[in-house]
Amino acid sequence: MRCAIGVDLGGTNVRAAAIHEDGSPAGTRFENPSRAQEGATATLEALASTIQQAIAAAEQPPTAVGIAIPGHIDDAAGMVRWAPNFGREERGVFHFWQDVPIREPLSRHIDLPIVMGNDANLAALGEYRFGTGKGSAACLVMLTVGTGIGSGVVMQPTALHGDAHGPLILLGGNKGGAEIGHMVVHHNGLDCSAGSYGALEGYCQRDSIIRRAQHKLARGRESKIRDLVEGDLAQVTPRILTLAAEQGDDLAIEVWNEVGEFLGVGIGNCINIFAPDILAVGGQISKAGEFLLGPARRSARNVAIASLWKDCRIVQAEQIADAGLLGAAALALEA
Repeated sequence: MRCAIGVDLGGTNVRAAAIHEDGSPAGTRFENPSRAQEGATATLEALASTIQQAIAAAEQPPTAVGIAIPGHIDDAAGMVRWAPNFGREERGVFHFWQDVPIREPLSRHIDLPIVMGNDANLAALGEYRFGTGKGSAACLVMLTVGTGIGSGVVMQPTALHGDAHGPLILLGGNKGGAEIGHMVVHHNGLDCSAGSYGALEGYCQRDSIIRRAQHKLARGRESKIRDLVEGDLAQVTPRILTLAAEQGDDLAIEVWNEVGEFLGVGIGNCINIFAPDILAVGGQISKAGEFLLGPARRSARNVAIASLWKDCRIVQAEQIADAGLLGAAALALEA
């Protein structure tokens, strides 16, 4: 089997590994700090060295390198158009990436074809190829719920009218589309990182979930959460909420119900727009499992068109940690 280097560039770390065509590892996986807040030169150095490590450890010569990057990615131009979590702070002002070349500077160190895409889009491709999509779903929509909410839509040609070959990733006219996390579910509601009010991300991202629990606890509610964090509400995390919910804690279950209700509104809208046969929820927050997905399904059912609802499965993603890396490798192998 052929192999390619899959790379997942994040705000904290950059991971890279050689991946076979069937999704199995073809070498050692490497992970290093991404130096995302130190400027483009530092991040590119971290990216290049990690890719070189993965190439050197590959069982056979890789055919290409695929890179999953958060933000608006222009693969044709080989650059990042916008990435709010990468950049450098100068005189108290953070200057995020805009129109930063990636392919050309990397090519000075990497003698392989390099392709790139938005991390959530490639996570959807990874889940489509090697997770719940099994490489055969007519349409898979994936939401990655974590620090923010990423998303991707992958379709077979059978889901489209016209001449197409697939599977195909929906990018939109300027290659920055399918940002489902920024769908407004409550007009003029909570703010989010994109500067809008009432977006799905504002209600379901990690920090919003934590604040929701902290506010309830600050009002004097009894909860097992207090014991789990030893009274320090700053230590509340989604993982703590899930542990408390597993112990039958009413407050934790209530928080997941409220978050799931908003998530379900977004999912129901996705079903109406894309008519997927699989809607996979990934990211670290999805580890809450049915505490989150149960209320999300109930809410989505009240939003989705009935005939579209019955043909869609709402499931936890199978590739939670590695979807982006696997999708990047799949993109490289297809290229």
